[in-house]
Amino acid sequence: MKILITGSRGYICTVMAPMMVAAGHEVAGVDADFYRRSTFGKWTESIRTVTKDVRALTAADLAGFDAIVHLAALSNDPLGDLNPRLTFDINHLASVRLATLAKEVGVARFVLASSCSNYGAAGDAPVEEDSPLNPVTAYGESKVLAERDIANLADESFTPTFLRCATAYGVSPRLRFDIVLNNLVAWAFTSGKVLLKSDGTPWRPIVHIEDISRAFLAVLSAPAAVVGAQAFNVGRDDQNYRIRDIAEIVKETVPGCEIAFAEGAGPDKRNYRADFSKIARVLPSFQPRWDARKGARQLYEAYKAVGLRLEDFEGARYRRIDQIKQLLADGNLGTDLRWRAEPVAA
Repeated sequence: MKILITGSRGYICTVMAPMMVAAGHEVAGVDADFYRRSTFGKWTESIRTVTKDVRALTAADLAGFDAIVHLAALSNDPLGDLNPRLTFDINHLASVRLATLAKEVGVARFVLASSCSNYGAAGDAPVEEDSPLNPVTAYGESKVLAERDIANLADESFTPTFLRCATAYGVSPRLRFDIVLNNLVAWAFTSGKVLLKSDGTPWRPIVHIEDISRAFLAVLSAPAAVVGAQAFNVGRDDQNYRIRDIAEIVKETVPGCEIAFAEGAGPDKRNYRADFSKIARVLPSFQPRWDARKGARQLYEAYKAVGLRLEDFEGARYRRIDQIKQLLADGNLGTDLRWRAEPVAA
């Protein structure tokens, strides 16, 4: 397939793109490139990428592609809460606009990176794709609305699919430290403390970014009738953990660390377990290979290799929200998060 990936310089796609190329696809990318100063380790881009805001894409940008993989989004809760209206403009309205344009120019497949955050405060019972959606953040709400409106575009010529990914983890050239396993290993390595910012009781399903990439590949190779207007939870049933259990795995992985609780740590209203039986049944080619222990080890070895310091991952370089605030303060971005002036890349 000829595939366009939005958000191609982000956390997931810098791992996904080379996997898609290796699978034989012709891949191009588009990215606003907000985080050009946040590269982790050495990285050589594997695909041609155009620097462009997803809100500015035109029909001409999409013509000739067989599929669009839509990853671009304001992608965490602090960033989503910075300006909730912009979160809905980008994650919801711009996503629907992109899908509409794609359909108009004859792109047959559209795969949206959605989220298990859609389930929000779901409790302890595993949630399936038809379970009630109860998002508790602007990010989760925006994904629910995007799914709803893009599903309405489905017909015999246009096949949208929604991949509700569990909380991601794993090493990437555009590493994120604001997601649970990445964060806890970083705290353990740099401070000797596995620092929990909740009471550790909430459930959270987790999935490695390589396995997320395998799910997208599986959808693109599946018959349209099987995946059209369908949502799939992405992960494995045995990878639902309470946060305190993830902390224990980190403690066993990083030598000499101990579990500690941040001041004021209490219950987290985001609490959900996911049922992953549908993707295993409908897309048997999806074979996830990672678990939390392997992931913790990968992260520990990567942090050790670069000599990660506390001020690195807690500082402005790798924090998405701080990067955006710095670009705003320097006048590089307007309040609408559109480029005004190019910053110097790191």
